[in-house]
Order: sequence, then structure tokens, then C-alpha cells
Amino acid sequence: MQKIEQITGRGIPLVLDDIDTDRIIPARYLRCVTFEGLGEHVFEDDRRQLPDHPFDSPQFQGASVLVVGRNFGCGSSREHAPQALMRWGIKAIVGESFAEIFFGNCTANGIPAVCVSPDDAQKLGDAIAASPAQSVTVDLVNSTVHCGKIRAHAVMQEEARQSLVTGNWDFLGQLVEAAPQIRQAAERLPYMKNFA
Repeated sequence: MQKIEQITGRGIPLVLDDIDTDRIIPARYLRCVTFEGLGEHVFEDDRRQLPDHPFDSPQFQGASVLVVGRNFGCGSSREHAPQALMRWGIKAIVGESFAEIFFGNCTANGIPAVCVSPDDAQKLGDAIAASPAQSVTVDLVNSTVHCGKIRAHAVMQEEARQSLVTGNWDFLGQLVEAAPQIRQAAERLPYMKNFA
């Protein structure tokens, strides 16, 4: 199982409020059979309307920590939104608050979504915009976000934080680790004798 205790990478600022899942990944991409290729379409409509969108800016390419505002991921409950962000390269999201279903989908995909104060979110966004090459560290063990001289207190639902730092968010990893116990249980089942 993959434990996620700390994410460090360059940041990308998008400190706006009420960005919904349709803006993150437009509905026309929900018909895909797999999530492959969704990353190239993240914020596609916004990027067409705003030529200097951070997701198109050369200085933010390769960033892995997204800094947002309030109520990020509101709207529909599509899992495609965190999947698209993850496939673009986002490994952690820092913001003032998150829509509950979006937050759950992030956690289920191993993407920490941590909350900071509105003032800290703005300071982080401004610091990243001023110096895109600096690193941002999201520390789930110590509940902090660091960027240069900024050290912000981070809050996350304790159950979600624990599932990430222990690796329990990774259900497939749990199954792989439990393979011997699964085989033993299968051998005891009469209808599984031919398959074990």
C-alpha cells in the first residue's frame, strides 16, 4: 500500500472560489471508457477563454501542488475531475475548502486535499506566482503547508488524513497485500475449489 505522508513539488496558483467540476473537466469528456488522456483536457474551456491560464503558462508546467480558493470541486460528483487533475500532474491540492464529494474522490485517488485559511491560501498563491520555481510541501503528518517563508496550518478530516498516511486509501494495494489470506479463504470455499 502506498502511504502518502508528504507531497513536495512546484505549485500552480488558481486561487478562485466556486470552481465546479464542469470547469475542471467539461462534461463532454465524461463519455470516456478510461480516464487516460483526461489530463490534457483539464480546464479546457477556461483555458480557451483565458489565454494566460495557469495550466497553460510555461512556468507552471510540471507543477504538482494546486492552490485554490473556497468550495473547489463543487457541482456534479464526477470522479473525472480529480482523475483529470491527477493525470495532468497534480498530486496535492491546497485550498480554503472543498466540495464534500470532490474531497472524497480525491482521497480515494490518493490526492490529499487540505484546507488552509483564506489568508494563507492567498499568500501561497501569491508566493507561487511570484516565484514559480520554489517548492511547496504538503505535510500530512504535521498538518502543515510550506512554501518559502510561508508555513501554513493545514486541516483535513482526520479519517481521510489517516487513510492517506497509513496507505488504507489504496484499496487495490490492500487486496494485493492480502493475497495470501484471500487464497486461504478461497481454498476453504467448496465452490472455489476449481479456481483456487
